[in-house]
Amino acid sequence: MRIAVIGLGYVGLSLSCLFAREHEVDAFDTDPSRVAAIHDGRSPLQEAAIGRFLLEHPGRVRAHVADASAYKRLLPAADVIIIATPTNYDDRANHFDTSSVDETLGLIEESGAAATVVIKSTIPVGYTDAASREHPSLPLLFSPEFLREGTALEDNLHPSRIVVGYSAPANLGRARDFADLLARASEEDPDTIPCHLMTASEAESVKLFANTYLALRIAFFNELDTYAESRGLSTERIIEAVCADERIGDYYNNPSFGYGGYCLPKDSKQLLANYATVPQDLIQAIVDSNETRKAYIAEQILGRKPQRVGVYRLVMKAGSDNFRSSSIIDIIERLRDQGTEVLIYEPSLTTVTFAGCVVTADLDHLKATCDLIICNRMSPELSDVSDKVYTRDIWSRG
Repeated sequence: MRIAVIGLGYVGLSLSCLFAREHEVDAFDTDPSRVAAIHDGRSPLQEAAIGRFLLEHPGRVRAHVADASAYKRLLPAADVIIIATPTNYDDRANHFDTSSVDETLGLIEESGAAATVVIKSTIPVGYTDAASREHPSLPLLFSPEFLREGTALEDNLHPSRIVVGYSAPANLGRARDFADLLARASEEDPDTIPCHLMTASEAESVKLFANTYLALRIAFFNELDTYAESRGLSTERIIEAVCADERIGDYYNNPSFGYGGYCLPKDSKQLLANYATVPQDLIQAIVDSNETRKAYIAEQILGRKPQRVGVYRLVMKAGSDNFRSSSIIDIIERLRDQGTEVLIYEPSLTTVTFAGCVVTADLDHLKATCDLIICNRMSPELSDVSDKVYTRDIWSRG
C-alpha cells in the first residue's frame, strides 16, 4: 500500500518505520532538519529502535518537507493518510490548539486525495465529527496512540490494543481495514491483539480517559510520598506493602516531582474542559494535585536553604530527549521566583540559557559548584555526590 504520514514526532516517525517494513511510506514534516536526518539514515528523536531501522534501511521512509506542493504531488497516490501533527493545550483558551490538524485537513482536501484519513494527533472529544462536517469529501477516522517516549516503535510492534473510531457509519469498513493494517504491521499474531471499533467521539474519549487515569495513579503515589516524607515515614516500605495487593499492582508507583511529558498534562486538562457541563470532582482533583505536588517539592528544596541549586537533566526519564511540560521546569520557575540561583545540566540543549538559568554540559562543574542537586530521576552519574542530591525517585528505575 501507499501510506502517507504527516508529522514526524514520536507518533508519526514510529508509524512511518512500522509501515515501511512492508509498505511504501511518504513522510512529511515542517522541520527541514528532521527531514534531512531521515534522509541521512539518522533518527531526529532519541529512540534506539527508530535509529536502528533508519540506519539499516535507508530510503525506506521517504521524507519530505511538508508544503502544499509536496502534498499535491504525492497525496493523491496514497491509500491511507495519517495525521500526527502536534496539538498543544492552550491554557488561556482551555482547549487543545488543533490548528495544525485543521490546516493539514484543508491541504489534504485541496490536494484531491481520495485516501482514508486517520487522525492520530490527540484532539478534544467531538473534533473528528466536526471536522467531517467541515471536510465532507474526506473519510475521517480517529485512532488514538498509546506509546511511550523512547519505546514508540516497540510499542507499535507490540500493541496492547488497537482502537479506531469512525466519523460516520459508512466509514466502519475503513475503520476495520485500518485496524487490520495496524495489526498486520505488528510482530504479534493479528488475531490476538484486542481490537476496539467505535464512534470517533468514543475513541477520542478513550485516549483522554486512559491518560488521565495514568495521571491519577502518579498523583496518588506522589501524595502518598508527600505524606510519608512529611511524617518521617518510609515511602518505599508503604508503597511495597500497598502494591502487594494484586488489585493495585506494582507499576506506575515510583514517586516523582509530578507528572509531565507530551500527553498526561494536556490530556488531563482537556478531559477536565470536556466536563464543563458534566458533574465531576475527581478530574479537577487530579489536575490540582499535580500543581500541589510541585509546590510541595519546591518548598522542600527551599527549606534546605541552598545557595545554588543544580538541576540534573530536564528530560522526563532515561532514554528520552523530551522535556516538554517536564515537572522539573515548574520547580525551576518556583525556585527562581524565590531568588534562588539555578544551574542546569542538560547535554541535549544547545543554548547557554534556559528559563532564565545558565545551562552547562559539564557535569563535574555542576557537582563542584552547587550545594544541592535536584533530579526527577536518579542516575548512577550522581552516585559520588549522593549526599547533596534531592530526589523522590525511590527505585531509580529511570
